[in-house]
Amino acid sequence: MKNHLVIGNKNYSSWSLRPWLLLKVKDIPFTEEKILLYREDTKQEIQKHSPAGLVPFLKNSEVRTWDSLAICEYIAEAYPEKHCWPENLEARALARSISAEMHSGFNQIRDCLPMNCRKNIVFKVESDSLQGEINRINSIWQDCRIHYQKEGAFLFGDFTIADAMYAPVVLRFHCYGIDVGSVAKQYMQSILSLTAIEEWVREGVAEKAVIEQAEI
Repeated sequence: MKNHLVIGNKNYSSWSLRPWLLLKVKDIPFTEEKILLYREDTKQEIQKHSPAGLVPFLKNSEVRTWDSLAICEYIAEAYPEKHCWPENLEARALARSISAEMHSGFNQIRDCLPMNCRKNIVFKVESDSLQGEINRINSIWQDCRIHYQKEGAFLFGDFTIADAMYAPVVLRFHCYGIDVGSVAKQYMQSILSLTAIEEWVREGVAEKAVIEQAEI
């Protein structure tokens, strides 16, 4: 089964990073195709693959799947031996809950701290709603790490879909100099130290395309 993942700009596309990172960390072979976002022909190019006109998009000989979380769920089912969700039922329920929360929420973080691997600033948080979302993520990371720290370095010990879903937030907090607690900082370092993350960031920084909407 040959997987082909269509993604957007690595510097900016947080949604593309999620399934890409899961495939990389879980050592699942795939080819990738990049479509530059916010260009005149972007939607036309994406619609050659995805009926929704959005990236990421995964296809192989069996399925066509879009939406980051849906792709990750498909990967978990197609490769059960990779344990993309925690094996423990309680942990798996929590991992799914925080992944869904990430998928549907945190709009202030998305709007105020757009993903941009080239950023290296200290962002002054002046909005109570933004600080509230930052505090919520800090709480999620801290609670998971404290509870599962004996199992490994990630939210539930081993790397799971939950880590893939929160990895773009790690990059945002790192690039914008967002302050979090000591436990959350240790978790961020675990994500930032991944070879796959280092590869993504390196290639994202090297991209020439600029999306003005993400250049706050």
